[in-house]
Amino acid sequence: MTPAASSALPAGEAEHVSASACPACLAAPSAEALARSGDIRGARIMLSLPTAHCAVCITDVERELSRQPGVRSARVNLTLKRVSIDAEPGVEAAPLVAALDGIGYEAYELDPGLLSATETDKRGRDLLMRIGVSGFAMMNIMLLSISVWSGAEDATRDMFHWISAAIALPTVVFAGQPFFASAWAGLRRGRVNMDVPISLALILASSISLYETAHHGHQAYFDAAVMLSFFLLVGRYLDYRTRAVARSAAEELAALEVPRATVLREGAEVVVPVGELVPGDIIRVRPGGRIPADGTVTEGTSETDRSLLTGESLPVYAGPGVTLSAGEVNLTGPLTLRVTAAGKDSSLHRMADLVATAESAKTKYTSLAERAARAYSPLVHTLAFSSFLTWLWITGGDVRHAINIAAAVLIITCPCALGLAVPAVVTTASGKLFRKGLLIKDGTALERLAEVDTVVFDKTGTLTMGAPAPENLFDLTPAQFAIAAALGGASSHPLATALAAAAQARGIVPAVLDDLREVPGYGVEGRLDGAILRLGRADWVGAEAGSVTATHLRIGTEAPVTLRFADSLRPGAEAAVSALLAQKKRVLLVSGDVEGAVAALARRLGIAEWRSGARPEEKAALVAEMTGQGARVLMVGDGLNDTAALASAHVSISPASALDAARTASDIVLLGQDLAPVADAVRISVQARRRIKQNFALSALYNVVAVPIALVGLATPLAAALAMSLSSITVSLNSLRLK
Repeated sequence: MTPAASSALPAGEAEHVSASACPACLAAPSAEALARSGDIRGARIMLSLPTAHCAVCITDVERELSRQPGVRSARVNLTLKRVSIDAEPGVEAAPLVAALDGIGYEAYELDPGLLSATETDKRGRDLLMRIGVSGFAMMNIMLLSISVWSGAEDATRDMFHWISAAIALPTVVFAGQPFFASAWAGLRRGRVNMDVPISLALILASSISLYETAHHGHQAYFDAAVMLSFFLLVGRYLDYRTRAVARSAAEELAALEVPRATVLREGAEVVVPVGELVPGDIIRVRPGGRIPADGTVTEGTSETDRSLLTGESLPVYAGPGVTLSAGEVNLTGPLTLRVTAAGKDSSLHRMADLVATAESAKTKYTSLAERAARAYSPLVHTLAFSSFLTWLWITGGDVRHAINIAAAVLIITCPCALGLAVPAVVTTASGKLFRKGLLIKDGTALERLAEVDTVVFDKTGTLTMGAPAPENLFDLTPAQFAIAAALGGASSHPLATALAAAAQARGIVPAVLDDLREVPGYGVEGRLDGAILRLGRADWVGAEAGSVTATHLRIGTEAPVTLRFADSLRPGAEAAVSALLAQKKRVLLVSGDVEGAVAALARRLGIAEWRSGARPEEKAALVAEMTGQGARVLMVGDGLNDTAALASAHVSISPASALDAARTASDIVLLGQDLAPVADAVRISVQARRRIKQNFALSALYNVVAVPIALVGLATPLAAALAMSLSSITVSLNSLRLK
């Protein structure tokens, strides 16, 4: 596969066929490679769901979309109020929007590459406006109510009640519009959503008050109706704000998209929407501007800031021939780029799409929450109807009192907290990990990562930078150097690429060889004038194994030449290993490098268990063996030889510099150079699992306490609204406690 390390490098190192020898390249985002590797197939459609707000909504939307022709799967992200749809090529959004409208859900198509906070901000402003109106009306009605409470009677009392009605009824209609619209849309399609009982409570409180006023009754509840609207809106707004704080990685990526680009057409600069860019367009990006599309620099030199994409704080050189990704910031000089991908095809869009899909993926916890939500509707409505009949009998026919209790039961049992239990935590965790430089590709990875008890690291390209520098090139004759350059150029193994780069830097022209082929786990072989040429591991080449990282060159029957390499430790490697050991994880170093190099690195990092000279199948077998013994293995590797082990591990992580195959096989991609976030990911995943369980417990405790209180008549609809809102906010705030 690649020229391996001295004797054992092939397996561990060979797998690393990954990286480039250039440290700047190692910091580059993996988005473009992820797009090329085929992680996304078919059409990805994103729809906004402004009226979705509970676990029942998730079930309804996903079930309806899954019935549509060409739809493979649909996952709702309740936190962002969006649904991500994986569909066959050619499936359009319009019929899906119509299908959701048919079951009472408002939906709008989103361009995932151009998502912004505009709609979210608009929703927040709308809620604040309704809160303000209902709060102002509530205070005025309470002032009027003071007179009634103070003893006003007969005509005076009726006058205050009618004034209150004049203020309250329009307020309830306006402030309750979000609840009424959602409830009506559901009922019109024969579906009862959570806004139905809320709307019923508002209507009943207003109707009973109006009835009492018209019949000169002593009691009216206009203040309660408006207060109910006010507190329900406050609860919904606070829920909205806590979700906004738990900003997802997908939303952060989308925020990097710029709306317009400067295109050069016939020598003139023309500003156009990014959506109009096509491959081949020439665009200009001035210093301080964000790159609007993927492209290759054709003119100019500068540095770019990739920190929001990779977590790397150091600027990276950009010059002619360098490929840049959408979302990077041009720092120092003007650049001209030829567009290679834009809009929905850009690496930034595909990256955001991967994250959004992962955040919406089903886990055992989301499935549990959805099953509980499905059981909610018949159970709660049965409880409410039973409470109505019971209190109607107890009170001797007091319909008003029985309806109030039934409405309180319906409101207080809203499963909003249950619906938020999982997505609020997953969104918060994925956002935190993304800001640390980790891109979660598989939605179940976070859940599986929390179960890890064993971590297996590869060496070259993972714990080390994978950019080794040859130390003894003077041992090669010009002819040997030319052959070594040709063999090294046929492999992407770190040692091979470093050797080829060194030859190019010295002006060595690679020899022309025949039958070049790479032997995975061993090295590269070719022929020259009938002689067999090999570059790779010691036992394959016929050289003596050493104690340092090296590859070996053999030309025909000549004595092998050993080429030694020095590699630098990846930033954060020591911190990552130390943190994992502190978390009581079993840590192993498994490499294809020689024993001396592996042992030295293990000692330096404090890793007690290590294995050298491991071939690809041996790595996979080791992971399988530990799994068979009950271990939950996290594999961290970046080479072709790691692919089988990555795929067989319980969960896997690859650096951004890894091969396409390794990235495809892994569940999480490390976007930057720093390895420390690996330990953070394990820690945060454990915290996330704990928060999810706590959220389930909070939801269960709330229902155990609140439902009996409502059933026995100790909770008014207003108190029920406060309790319901507090339960949702508590769950959201608990989710934000991730550190």
